[in-house]
Amino acid sequence: MKKALLIENGAIVTMDADRRILDKGYVLVEDGRITAIGEGAPMAPADAERIDASGMVVMPGLIDTHAHAGHMLTKGLGGDSEDWMNITGRIYAEATDPEFWAAEAALSAAERIKCGTTTAALLFGGGPDIMRTEALEAAEAHLAAVAEMGVREILAVGPNRPSAKSVYREYRNGSYNELVVVPDAQLAVSAALIDAWANRDDRLQLAVSLPVFNAEELEDAAVLDLSRRAQRLAREKNVLLIQDGHRDGSIAANDAKLDLFDSRSLLAHCVDLTDADRAVLKRTGAKVAHNPSALMSVFGRCPAPEMMAEGITVSLGTDAAAPDRSFDMFRNMFQAHRYHARHFRDDAVLPPLQLLEMATINGARALSMEAEIGSLEAGKRADIVLVNMRQPHLWPPTNPVQRLARFANGADVDTTIVGGRVLMRGRKLTAHDEGAILDRAEKAFRLAMQRAGLAGEETRT
Repeated sequence: MKKALLIENGAIVTMDADRRILDKGYVLVEDGRITAIGEGAPMAPADAERIDASGMVVMPGLIDTHAHAGHMLTKGLGGDSEDWMNITGRIYAEATDPEFWAAEAALSAAERIKCGTTTAALLFGGGPDIMRTEALEAAEAHLAAVAEMGVREILAVGPNRPSAKSVYREYRNGSYNELVVVPDAQLAVSAALIDAWANRDDRLQLAVSLPVFNAEELEDAAVLDLSRRAQRLAREKNVLLIQDGHRDGSIAANDAKLDLFDSRSLLAHCVDLTDADRAVLKRTGAKVAHNPSALMSVFGRCPAPEMMAEGITVSLGTDAAAPDRSFDMFRNMFQAHRYHARHFRDDAVLPPLQLLEMATINGARALSMEAEIGSLEAGKRADIVLVNMRQPHLWPPTNPVQRLARFANGADVDTTIVGGRVLMRGRKLTAHDEGAILDRAEKAFRLAMQRAGLAGEETRT
């Protein structure tokens, strides 16, 4: 049994059903879960570890519902987004090995810890349809590294498009073999990964990813077959089905052809939706990951406020960590407000509390984890963040929710706790050498650049 942890003297932003804020409260954690929360003198075990949260806000850990594994080591590459996409796809397909994915995962987890993000949903790959699920090793390396770092994660694994002509390089002993990648094999590997990690670590889950197909593509028998098998896999394994890039009628088309969605479907971006798209979301209970910092939010608009008004669950994602964005969820709260306030020419749109809901309890709902995380309540897992509010840009000490949603940033996080385990205290990782994580990631990055024939690309401006 883990030693009890008592957090006291902080302003507690609970995000519970009543959205209580305790001006000077405490949170007691035992065996990884919150056992008591309140004001006044806490009853705590005599040997409990104590954290004095004076001058801090104590809040639920932030939940990022859409990001990508791999992207931490592609930041700063290319001259524009199209160039970056091509370079990223080249690196993922031709230049990575399990150590790349492990080093990148540790770096990714470190950034999330330092930004106060305790849970994230990541697709295992990206670029132009490059999912590294041709074999078990890369995803296993990623998951093992994330487990060691201690954050909570859902990793979505799945196939490429059936039309993709994918050839990957498999490196062993300084040389490589070329592998032709087919969706059938990727689905089999994805199923094996889900089975292998079931109940292995309560902080880690897997999900099934499936490319987004538009109405025209859904006329292809191979696309329909692949979609049905991915849907069946997700439902048989009782995991989320995650898709990246819905827009302009694609939700309604997939519903009509496949009856694809249910309450365990998480759809990222969702820009330029039709009325029929929104009707499907409302009817099926599928959830939305809104990414205001993403390029798709430049090229189209996600109607997040309108969907939430209709009862659709909309959460926040960073789409991180490249080409031009970070894992900082505070930044995304601020950007979401500006994005929609500008559209409506009304700064009352998305008030601070609603933004904080999107980044916490709505994120938990999007991941079907609202019974476990997303708010500070007795019985829930102790995923907790302490934000240092005693700083000029967060002063004066009033209205903590507004200060968090409007003025805070990831660098204001002092302490990050996942499942009762303190991962960062005083901005310092407690169990890992940050310098060693950076050095390992740099080594993996430089080797990948060399393998991809891109040495020197990192110096481009």
